[in-house]
Amino acid sequence: MENGSKIYEIYKESMPFNKAAVFSDGTASYRIPPEPMPYESVKIRIRTAHQKISEVLLCAGEKRFSMTVGKTTECFDFYETDLYLANVPAPYYFMIRFGDEEYYYTRAGVDTVHHAEYDFEIVPGYTIPDWAKGAVFYQIFVDRFCNGDTSNDVQDGEYNYIGEPTLGIVDWNRYPSSMDVRAFYGGDLAGVMRKLDYLQELGVEVIYLNPIFVSPSNHKYDIQDYDYIDPHYGVILKDEGTRLPEGEKSNKKATKYISRVTSKENLEASNAFFISLVEEIHRRGMKVILDGVFNHCGSFNKWLDREGIYEEAEGYEKGAYVSEDSPYHTFFQFHKTESEEWPYNASYDGWWGHDTLPKLNYEASPKLFNYIMRIARKWVSPPYNVDGWRLDVAADLGHSPEYNHYFWRAFRENVRSANPQALILAEHYGDPQPWLSGSEWDSVMNYDAFMEPITWFLTGLEKHSDEYRHDMYCNADAFFGAMRHYMTRFHTQSLMVAMNELSNHDHSRFMTRTNHRVGRTATTGPEAANEGLNPAIMREAVVIQMTWIGAPTIYYGDEAGVCGWTDPDNRRTYPWGREDKGLIALHRELIAIHKAYQSLRTGSLKFVYGAYGVIGFGRFNEEEQFVILVNNNDYEVNVQVSVWQLGVLPGRALVRMLYTNTQGFGVDMALYYPEDGILSMRLWPFSSIVLKNYPEHLS
Repeated sequence: MENGSKIYEIYKESMPFNKAAVFSDGTASYRIPPEPMPYESVKIRIRTAHQKISEVLLCAGEKRFSMTVGKTTECFDFYETDLYLANVPAPYYFMIRFGDEEYYYTRAGVDTVHHAEYDFEIVPGYTIPDWAKGAVFYQIFVDRFCNGDTSNDVQDGEYNYIGEPTLGIVDWNRYPSSMDVRAFYGGDLAGVMRKLDYLQELGVEVIYLNPIFVSPSNHKYDIQDYDYIDPHYGVILKDEGTRLPEGEKSNKKATKYISRVTSKENLEASNAFFISLVEEIHRRGMKVILDGVFNHCGSFNKWLDREGIYEEAEGYEKGAYVSEDSPYHTFFQFHKTESEEWPYNASYDGWWGHDTLPKLNYEASPKLFNYIMRIARKWVSPPYNVDGWRLDVAADLGHSPEYNHYFWRAFRENVRSANPQALILAEHYGDPQPWLSGSEWDSVMNYDAFMEPITWFLTGLEKHSDEYRHDMYCNADAFFGAMRHYMTRFHTQSLMVAMNELSNHDHSRFMTRTNHRVGRTATTGPEAANEGLNPAIMREAVVIQMTWIGAPTIYYGDEAGVCGWTDPDNRRTYPWGREDKGLIALHRELIAIHKAYQSLRTGSLKFVYGAYGVIGFGRFNEEEQFVILVNNNDYEVNVQVSVWQLGVLPGRALVRMLYTNTQGFGVDMALYYPEDGILSMRLWPFSSIVLKNYPEHLS
């Protein structure tokens, strides 16, 4: 044994079965190839300690395959066998016999009982674009990011939205009001274009744009026209008419707005500008995905036209609200269908009862279905060439689960036929497994297996800042338990592209959550969201985000220290000129590390340490081993971490890549020397550290 290391004592025959050494997953180290095709042979591996194992079996359905040692390292034996696939999902688990003992290994780990719900599964042909695995995303809420063209700004009183006139906000630094949907700060796609240097220097690889299609709200989740970019975000060449007269409620009199959003000149120019933006993003080596809102549209939508925007506009058909004979009649479900209810039949279904968000009635309208399938293809095809979709409230689409799955299967077929490298991500709360079968979504916005557990552990708050639980704060067992359970609902390739966010447009800003305070802007005021912060906790969170399995996704301004309660306060403007430059620098350094090492993009993840306020995990492949430790206590702690579990070789050091503490962060190198496979070290209060295996043997 090299150096007579005591690490090997744990592998002796006389020792108990070493559960910590057992490992397998769906990465390229343990499944070769990791994304096999139908009728292909795939090599399956599992790792054990150097122990006298009686037998290792791969259990696939009713079949049992004996596994043999195919590779041995200084620390582990790797058992393997070939599995021949059909054209159906192939679940499997491992059975390990150690003397008279029998153990089972699934995605949930080692147990003496087999839990079939946690079995591994191969879906032949289920592939996800390699460019998206572990990619660094940046989410932009366009109205609040950067105003690059003031000529397209929404004006005061340009039209009414939900009963009140629009507001054109002049003060970029003004906090959003409690009813913010009709307030516009002027951010646009020209602003995104202007800030591409910043995003590129930050290290961003994928830009995710919140909805940018024609829409009357600042959030634009109530689409008015799916075929065009909103001229208020794009280009206004034809700017005729007047703003809505004071006191007037009917948007039929909002002739400036009608001119701006119905003029084909404006719409085509806006689409052309978007084409140029995507071309520039691609020229810089980045990609872009759009927000698809297909469950519902908006009451301004040209198919419904409740607001009368299109009723007299040239070149448009009558909306279904306006006329019973509308070609879009079947796009919506009306409850009062008597002819006398028209014109202006307001009895349609709204999503969750909101009449401003009419639900789309696909089951009754093949025409609507075909239209949206065309839209799905259009934007990922030339000349637009978008790289994928994020799907809003995707599980709510349709009126039954059966139709929902039918729709998303068709959506995927259409998107991938137009662009085989397009990515499909969905917003989803709860178990995503039914949709992650290889035929619908690629992955989801990762609330359950990332945002929520991290928020509870680091802040004690849930993600809206609506509840504080002391029992969840610093609870490492709860953190790992939640992560272990929810991660099993994903295939490995789905985990690699899951959007790992700390904040987004629906939840409070993570920086605000570091104050451990329950609040909303309507009850506590926006200023309170800036009080009692602990930036050191934010730095810990960013370290976890950039080293956890998945696609780290920055919500614009998080990297600059933006605060805010939940919607609408989470939609504050990017603080150009007032940024937290230290936090930006931390993001830049961590992103560079993340992008430089394949193990942080597509490698395995293993929990290696847990105590009150302290977590430790590893990211690793055959060549690289990372150790990430976080101390969320306000005092120093001593830890002893079994880094041998990650494949850190005897006699090898770990090099410090980055650390954070209450003062900030550092990247000065230091070496740490595990003894007998155990790393002993002292962690500062509210700190984190990123260590990597030193590539050379130290004498």
